[in-house]
Amino acid sequence: MNVQQYLDKHHAAYDVLMHPAAFNAQRIAHSVHVPGERMAKTVLLKADKGFKYVMAVLPATHQVDLALVKQVIGAGEIELASEVDVAAHCVDCEVGAMPPFGSQMCIETLVDECLAHEVEIVFEGNTHSEAIRMKYRDYYELEHPLVAQISRLD
Repeated sequence: MNVQQYLDKHHAAYDVLMHPAAFNAQRIAHSVHVPGERMAKTVLLKADKGFKYVMAVLPATHQVDLALVKQVIGAGEIELASEVDVAAHCVDCEVGAMPPFGSQMCIETLVDECLAHEVEIVFEGNTHSEAIRMKYRDYYELEHPLVAQISRLD
């Protein structure tokens, strides 16, 4: 999925923030001058030995809490997905880049409740040098994620 085409197709308001290539959310936040609390990082999780994948979206300042995610989705087991899994689900992205639109990959999206209180969020686009800024409310209306506590401070 091309993020900008998807957002344009749905008439969503957003800004593209170009920056030097960065490979983690905290570095992207620093590059685009956004507090880490508003920078949404996306983590792909594998549930029940790969029978289900889940996309976790949380602030760059936090770490996904696998036990909380396990409770929220009712999984028997949960683990971080591999880079191979990420590449298989995000075929239109640079390796490791993952926008927070699991619905476009037939994956359930979970958003940490901390992000739900932000007016705007910033997230990685299709490349490691492109970030997208948009209102959280607009993101929510497009994605309809499950909002829950799924992280803890890093």
